Amino acid sequence: MSELTFEQMLEDPNSFKTIHSGEVVEGTVIDVKPDEIVLNIGYKSDGILAKNEYTNDSSVDLTTAVKVGDTMEVKVLKVNDGEGQVVLTYKRLAADRGNKRIEEAYNNKEVLKAKVSQVLEGGLSVIVEEMRVFIPASLVSDTYEKDLSKYAGQEIEFVISEYNPKRRRYIGDRRQLIAARKAELQKELFERIHEGDVVEGVVKNVTEFGAFVDLGGADGLLHISEMSWGRIEHPKKVFKVGEKLNVLIKEINGNKIALSLKFDDANPWKDAAEKYATGKIVTGRVARMTDFGAFVELESGIDALLHVSQISKEHVDKPDDVLKVGEEVTAKVVDFNGEDHKISLSIKAMAAPDTEEDEVPVDIDAAISAQEDAE
Repeated sequence: MSELTFEQMLEDPNSFKTIHSGEVVEGTVIDVKPDEIVLNIGYKSDGILAKNEYTNDSSVDLTTAVKVGDTMEVKVLKVNDGEGQVVLTYKRLAADRGNKRIEEAYNNKEVLKAKVSQVLEGGLSVIVEEMRVFIPASLVSDTYEKDLSKYAGQEIEFVISEYNPKRRRYIGDRRQLIAARKAELQKELFERIHEGDVVEGVVKNVTEFGAFVDLGGADGLLHISEMSWGRIEHPKKVFKVGEKLNVLIKEINGNKIALSLKFDDANPWKDAAEKYATGKIVTGRVARMTDFGAFVELESGIDALLHVSQISKEHVDKPDDVLKVGEEVTAKVVDFNGEDHKISLSIKAMAAPDTEEDEVPVDIDAAISAQEDAE
């Protein structure tokens, strides 16, 4: 039996079905406007589905959401709105189904995915089948985030941590998913890495005393003393957040990882015994001053002490009376201690001694120790 045409239906009033408020019917889209959808629901009047009864998402464009010819299930709100039209709702029907969907997800601890529809002062709002789920700011991430605007329009995963349909309270939790993933990544990382390994990481944070490097599951600390064989004034002058580094796993202590960039093949002290043997004449740059002498950088990572008593044959009260930082000096190596990484220099020793007193060595090691204690 063929379907009746619209003209035949008009001629035969009995051909129209009877509908009631609250009934779920199927309709075919016959027109789409920016603020409403018109559906043929097989009744003597067309059904009108306003935008605010289609979705809670104000950003949705009805003209792209549906098209003429689409079929959809809707619920009847009013059989006659006073103008002979049937008022329909889609979102309330979807909400009923959404409520059931959320209940199932809550009971099964299912991970849901939805787009963030609103960024609120206290958290995020997402829509699951026309049901609003609120994710408090404290449950968005496992770290404090002051600005949540970056989540606008993003699809995020979460679980339902609170389901209270009587109060229409549906709370989502993203933090526990992030924490669980990090715990799994941390477990995998510690099973994979060993002391002495070289791994890639990303600089996560830079402080005065070092940098924290994300190794993909746990952070490692790159202390300022392990950043270079040379002297580092401030880590922020050398590293920036987001920078990739190949770092050495120096030590693993429980869940703490100590990192280093002082690789053995770049250790300037490995050939220092020959280059800076006692008696050698060397040239360096004054790197810093103390009351008892000047530290001369012979190369990156190797500083030597030029004691105040060894600067000149003439008496010198303070090193900065005759030297300045950055100045290049030439001196003689009078002591080399490779084990403790200490070198002592003397300009005075380059000249022939006038008296036996000039030949008396200064306790350079004690001076260096005093400087280290002061630092």
